[in-house]
Amino acid sequence: MKKLTKGTFLALLIFNFIACQETPKQAEEIHQKTESEFEYVVDRFADLQILRYKVAGFEKLDLQKKKLAYYLYRAALCGRDIIYDQNYKHNIRIRKTIEAIYNSFRGVRTGSDWDNFEVYAKRVWFSNGIHHHYATTKMVPDFSETYLAELIKNSDRNSLPLKGVDGKNGLIELLTTVIFDPTVDSKRVNLESNVDLIETSANNFYQGLTQSEAQVYYQGLKKDGDKEPPMYGLNSKLVKENGQITEHVYRVGGLYSGAIEKIVYWLNKAVDVAENDIQKQAIQLLIKFYNTGDLRDFDEYCKVWVKDTNSVLDVVNGFIEVYGDPLGYKGAFESVVSMKDMEASERMSALAKEAKWFEDNSPIMDAHKKEDVKGISYKVITVIVEGGDAAPSTPIGINLPNSNWIRKDYGSKSVSLGNIVEAYNAASSGGTLDEFYLTEEERTRVKEYSKLAGKIHTALHEVIGHGSGQLEPGVVTPSETLKNFRSPLEEARADLVSLYFITDPKLVELGLIPSIDVGKAEFDIYIKNGLQLQLRRLENGAKIEQAHMRNRHMVASWVFEKGKADNVIEKITENGKTYFVIRDYKKLRDLFGQLLREVQRIKSQGDFEAGKNLIENYGIIVDQVMLKEVKERYKSLNAAPYSGFVQPKLIAIMEGKEITNVTLEYANSFVEQMLEYGEEYSFLGY
Repeated sequence: MKKLTKGTFLALLIFNFIACQETPKQAEEIHQKTESEFEYVVDRFADLQILRYKVAGFEKLDLQKKKLAYYLYRAALCGRDIIYDQNYKHNIRIRKTIEAIYNSFRGVRTGSDWDNFEVYAKRVWFSNGIHHHYATTKMVPDFSETYLAELIKNSDRNSLPLKGVDGKNGLIELLTTVIFDPTVDSKRVNLESNVDLIETSANNFYQGLTQSEAQVYYQGLKKDGDKEPPMYGLNSKLVKENGQITEHVYRVGGLYSGAIEKIVYWLNKAVDVAENDIQKQAIQLLIKFYNTGDLRDFDEYCKVWVKDTNSVLDVVNGFIEVYGDPLGYKGAFESVVSMKDMEASERMSALAKEAKWFEDNSPIMDAHKKEDVKGISYKVITVIVEGGDAAPSTPIGINLPNSNWIRKDYGSKSVSLGNIVEAYNAASSGGTLDEFYLTEEERTRVKEYSKLAGKIHTALHEVIGHGSGQLEPGVVTPSETLKNFRSPLEEARADLVSLYFITDPKLVELGLIPSIDVGKAEFDIYIKNGLQLQLRRLENGAKIEQAHMRNRHMVASWVFEKGKADNVIEKITENGKTYFVIRDYKKLRDLFGQLLREVQRIKSQGDFEAGKNLIENYGIIVDQVMLKEVKERYKSLNAAPYSGFVQPKLIAIMEGKEITNVTLEYANSFVEQMLEYGEEYSFLGY
């Protein structure tokens, strides 16, 4: 990566500050990569690579839609500080210290120590904090405590986040402890059994109370007979002070007000250029929720938002996924601004239209099937920008809202992030095919169908999987019944729905796949990923912590074990290398169906012990010999285990106070973008 001099960097900051007010002449000078020369890979460091994604068709939007995209884009980025603070209470201070060092360090910016500082800085930016974005364990730098002190002492004091620290060396002492001491706040999300999940997790959702106190508090909020309960705790920090437990609600005038006010400012501008009345109403309800903090207002917003299926542009903005909370209550801020890929959405709309057929033909118990499958919409989207918990590391599919009763009574929206998947595919080295697939039949099938198989798997997972099934009467929400095993079980349920149906002739009949060989290719990919490939992300001796990884390992390990008697999946060793080869695809599908039936039963009945046993027996413990082998084999592939993205930049072209056009610029540097965001979107902290 090209290093910046101090003068160059200051010039860059000035440019970034005025960029959103560029003149037409300046806009004409913006370099836009053509289709043929588009470069997907921007940077590579540690276990990560940074990619870019194309936003095809943005320039064809009319001015009103471009304005709408621009306002939603700004609203998305204004919540950046929130996810940092939610992840860990010292994250914003650490990030601002990194920014101050980059901007003003007066020492030598070469050598191994500086290089290691740069890598650490980029890892913190990538993970929205000091804990690994996937494993959630603390990332300890490869430079020394002494070097950190040197960096801070030789940086501009006025740029450092000194508020709230005592003494001349207070900042150095504080950061030395929280960054380097492996015993302090070592894991952001702890999902282990038989420990207090709040006391042993470093996230910033709770303060001064225990797991049991938090659970009793939320159970006490529920009202008997309430058929439309809000997702209690979704937008608050739970604090115990002077013996009293209170919720510090995220809202205007409440917690995170500085950032939320900016979000609301841009959403208000978006209201004036909404595409239609229902989109306008949805945005207005979202603004109302941000002002009141009332979760029933959020439910009203969700009920309107799911009805808006005709707008070209769409946005997710709010406190959404609960993976960062081991108790499954607290929503992390995220935003995804997108436009509909009309052609791809039309091709895949058949899935949503046939949702009732899939529900009726699912292998789950009849009592757990929905009688009436309502309002599932599906589309392929082109992402314009992602923020908060959705960036730099992003999902490839989304199904919202997460409220069970809203899904059941009002429906849900399922999307696949088409240009994100395209970027992943374009940047993939493809080396795993030769390294981990033993037979020519497998390699040929996967090479031909892997891209389509991935798209279909994601679509089935999001549209049918997350949208299927129902709880038995009287069973409360999964966050209360399944607790810390809720997330991996829910992801397993959606995966199993996809795996069960992906070899069904119904997909051929619908014209979604040319033959069931597409499904067989997905079986090959899934089993190898669950049993081998994803292990490359773990350190030697580690257990699996992340919910999606636990899900995949559980599913693959369970069907491998249950199919041993019939040799459904054969484990083969050749030349010191281990391979897993599927010998009977039909029986494997049956096993997927059996496990789906059980996982749905666990969710529908709230069977905590059965869910715990599935995850703990099949999803967490790793064969360390296999882990070491996989990591050794991956070394020769020179492939990064994780990928994430820089975001495109939308630039408003102004004539006076009026926006006359909005252009899109692709970022060329991860560091430059992170520093720009730190300059322009810092509304909380020090």
